[in-house]
Amino acid sequence: MSFILQFYGGEYGCICHEEEKLEGKECRRNGKVVLITGCSSGIGHCVAQGLKARGWRVFATARQAIDVERLQADGLESLCLDVCDSVSIQSSVKAVLDRTNGRLDALFNNAGYGQPGAVEDISREALREQFETNLFGALELTNQVIPAMRRQGAGRIVYNSSVLGLVAFPYRGAYVASKFAMEGLADTLRLELAGTGIHICLIEPGPIMSRFRAHAYAAYQRHVCAENSPHQERYAAMEARLLKEGPAAPFTLPPAAVLKRVIHALENPRPRARYPVTVPAYLFAILRRWLPTPMLDGILLRSGGGGRR
Repeated sequence: MSFILQFYGGEYGCICHEEEKLEGKECRRNGKVVLITGCSSGIGHCVAQGLKARGWRVFATARQAIDVERLQADGLESLCLDVCDSVSIQSSVKAVLDRTNGRLDALFNNAGYGQPGAVEDISREALREQFETNLFGALELTNQVIPAMRRQGAGRIVYNSSVLGLVAFPYRGAYVASKFAMEGLADTLRLELAGTGIHICLIEPGPIMSRFRAHAYAAYQRHVCAENSPHQERYAAMEARLLKEGPAAPFTLPPAAVLKRVIHALENPRPRARYPVTVPAYLFAILRRWLPTPMLDGILLRSGGGGRR
């Protein structure tokens, strides 16, 4: 892994020493405000708690009222925010700005899920639902907070993308498409906001311990009819992976690995455009750049395991 980091450098260079410095800072209230989506569990919950411990004023949002109540019981300021609902987005941003006298220093667009299934089995409705949650809501929320950040002359907008925003795995087409689109949107936004003091960053995790597979299985049951599919045999392997207890892929890390990258993206004076998380994310970023497409396809087919990984 150290060889990969030394070899690649640049945009994906090692930030370990910088993270150690940031983690060593005294945790005190810094007066900065962050809004986070998708905090009911996993990455969102970990990042909300981690930033609160570092002195950030955290507005941790979730779609369900029961999750909001639980977050409030954990000592977090929490609001209901459904990224698929424009009214919910607008009212949540207004509520945050009202409580902070118009201040918002950072947004972490974390809410999302993965829709499994072969591309030929994904309906327009399923793809639209995937994009509504993973992309359209994040875009609308971003556009709602930019004016406040422009008034301040500073801000950080962080998108939780994926290694599958860099490369494609079989049977994940809808999710891959949404994350490829997110990467392109964030890159464009970074260029358009150059010189404003607003920084755009992408977090690109590989396998992370979370409830991601449970949500993916629910989406699979909702939208894919395996019995009538030519991919029925592969779906059996995919279902076993989604229902498996514990890590389903090598190099799986806890959500705290993402928290480290988010801290750097929010607190470093010169944040990076991209933050890979886990060995696969670094590795596939390199392979995508250097390998011919047929060779990369072969690696991706083996790595995807026909849906088993």
